Amino acid sequence: MKINDFNFNLPEELIAQTPLEKRSESRLLVLDKTNHTMQDKHFYDIIDELETGDTLVLNDTRVLPARLHGQKADTGGHIELLLLKNTLADDWEVLAKPAKKLKKGTVITFGDGRLTALVVDDTLDHGGRIVRFSYDGIFLEVLESLGEMPLPPYIHEKLADQGRYQTVYAKENGSAAAPTAGLHFTDDLLAQIKAKGVNLAWVTLHVGLGTFRPVSVENVEDHDMHSEFYVLPEETATLIKATKTAGKRVIAVGTTSIRTLESVAQKFDGKVQADSDWTNIFIKPGYQFQVVDAFSTNFHLPKSTLVMLVSAFAGRDFVLNAYQHAIDEHYRFFSFGDAMFVK
Repeated sequence: MKINDFNFNLPEELIAQTPLEKRSESRLLVLDKTNHTMQDKHFYDIIDELETGDTLVLNDTRVLPARLHGQKADTGGHIELLLLKNTLADDWEVLAKPAKKLKKGTVITFGDGRLTALVVDDTLDHGGRIVRFSYDGIFLEVLESLGEMPLPPYIHEKLADQGRYQTVYAKENGSAAAPTAGLHFTDDLLAQIKAKGVNLAWVTLHVGLGTFRPVSVENVEDHDMHSEFYVLPEETATLIKATKTAGKRVIAVGTTSIRTLESVAQKFDGKVQADSDWTNIFIKPGYQFQVVDAFSTNFHLPKSTLVMLVSAFAGRDFVLNAYQHAIDEHYRFFSFGDAMFVK
């Protein structure tokens, strides 16, 4: 497969810059992969796509205010860090800008010295560095006071309410980006779904570098996915097994939930059990899904691994036709965009 097999012409004005005021009023394109049909709806209509006894799996990761602006201690030059992964104690893998000025041994200060970072490894690719933070108190509290929400680089608008980049069920700190398929849900909509007899289950996958890294190779098979940490609790594993036994569906909210469920199944020969680990699973056409029966997801960017994942489930031609329909109908794309439900 070639990367251009997943290319399409996306007008820049369709990349949503701000979230809708009412989350559940986003648009929803419902795709039936068996009959190759599509329907235009609103996101709150997703309840009509869910059946009593189904299990809806949501990623409860919480986005850290992971973008830091500081100064080189020796020159005062501006440095931006995006925290990606806690590697050891106070050591973090980060994306740095401008990275070329951050050699091993460089010290960066933030917030009048309340937080400092020492570069301990400058050999990572794509502007990556390992830095060691020093601070007084609790790191997450310092980060909350100094950091900004790490909106993707193609979003140019400032976000007045930082909470708009968190799901209403965000709980476990650790992500460098939001699991954006979940941004459409409100507490009220989740209550209606639960009242219908649909089970809610939780996994955690901390979104990392892969969200920001484009596919830069011509052959899809040559692309390396970055590892992300996941947790699948015992309660969720038990519920999924009971759902399958009852002949009902496991429905994932977003590609991060899909990757968590399928990673566990791949690791344990098709079985779902409680687990925590790192995954670099790359789901592309040819992959056989073992757990997920349907899912919701946002509209993704051309040539992205996320378009490949959706294509693996519903077929490349059908998915690209659906994307063209979304473009023609002026759906909003990416993090703050509209959604699709694929069954």
